[in-house]
Amino acid sequence: MSKTYAGARLRRLREERRMSQAELARVLGISPSYLNQMEHDSRPLTVPVLLRLTEAFGVDPGFFSERDTSRLVADLREALAGEVAEARVSPSDLAELAHRMPAVASVLLDLGRRGQLLAERLAETADGRDGGGGAAPRSPHEEIREFFYRRQNYLHDTDLAAEGLAREIGVRRGDVLRALADRLADRHGIRLAADSDRLHHFDAQARVLHLSGRLRPGQQAFRMATQLALLEYGADLDRLAAEDFAQGSPAHGLARIGIANYFAAALILPYGAFQQAAEEFRYDIERLTDHFGLGYETVCHRLSTLQRPRLRGVPFSFVRVDRAGNMSKRQSATGFHFSRAGGTCPLWNVYEAFVAPGRIHVQVAAMPDGQRYLWTARAVTRHRGGWGEPGKTFAIGLGCEIRHASRLVYSDGLDLGNVAAATPIGMGCRLCERLDCPQRAVPPLGRTLAVDENSSTFIPYPVIPEKG
Repeated sequence: MSKTYAGARLRRLREERRMSQAELARVLGISPSYLNQMEHDSRPLTVPVLLRLTEAFGVDPGFFSERDTSRLVADLREALAGEVAEARVSPSDLAELAHRMPAVASVLLDLGRRGQLLAERLAETADGRDGGGGAAPRSPHEEIREFFYRRQNYLHDTDLAAEGLAREIGVRRGDVLRALADRLADRHGIRLAADSDRLHHFDAQARVLHLSGRLRPGQQAFRMATQLALLEYGADLDRLAAEDFAQGSPAHGLARIGIANYFAAALILPYGAFQQAAEEFRYDIERLTDHFGLGYETVCHRLSTLQRPRLRGVPFSFVRVDRAGNMSKRQSATGFHFSRAGGTCPLWNVYEAFVAPGRIHVQVAAMPDGQRYLWTARAVTRHRGGWGEPGKTFAIGLGCEIRHASRLVYSDGLDLGNVAAATPIGMGCRLCERLDCPQRAVPPLGRTLAVDENSSTFIPYPVIPEKG
């Protein structure tokens, strides 16, 4: 069994709790000097100490695992792709930095992304694409995705508040709409009207929440719950959004909406009841949609948030993509890395979902670093309702590390121990390390192409082997 050195994470955990080394040592039943040695990676974490840490602080043992750095390393490699290509920094250097000093690595990552953004703006200005008004700022929607991504798609205080409100107003399966409508009417004097030409519209002066008559019951409940979040927890939404964004900015406003939507999902699917049902049904998504009367995407998104200390569900990654590969949603409670540039991997089963809509596709996928994941994917289509009106089709992907796969009904009949049977995928052709992939769409970053007019290969972009 490999030894676990996680001094930086242990120190960060202690400092976040505002504990001295002596206080934490007393909790763990070890001497302060022994704790000091572990924090400086002079000694590894022992199993008894690891168990006491997870028990005392409610963190998953994976918090101290080297796997926890995989997403940070992948993000660094993408943000510093130019420096890696020019051999100014090596992948092993980035891995060492992420493992030893994750806080410094995060700052470097932020600086790298800012540098990329500045370069893109300068390029747009040089090409005359800014329309004379300066380069466009980074998309606020992209900033909101990063807001939730950094928090591993779990907002603890928001989740607790929503569950508390669900208990207070009597949210129960099969009776959600009544409970929400009563709360809106009794507490806020708001009546409902199914007459909107939009999904919803709240008239604050008339105290009417207008909903589209085309919304299904689950969609109506979600809109009502979101409105309750804005009405009753507005100050909390402001506070949480202000952690990352300036008051009054577009990103701050979108963050408020995003957090309100999170609250709504936690209100109509209270954590305790939903987590218990998920475990009972072995994360069978279709059974959960029938059980709670909600849509496939809503249930998948809620599954990706089950990271409450001491009551954790399977840590999932959640993604929504369209046929062109545009990723409109991506959240992760795992080390799975979503590329922010260069597209996604065409071998990923989310794209197979478009071939057979309505059917769940299952894939065991392996990343270049050897980590394997079990992915489920299904296409969902939304129509406004009328003949000839355009609809929207997305593939919804939900994946977890292979070590959790046996908890899912989708693993039945699969040989999870067969490493060779996993489909090799990557984080996108631009950064993928799989040089022999026949599906590669662009040359590998930082490698010299082997150009030979007298020979051709099955590999689209053969490269000259590195020396040594």
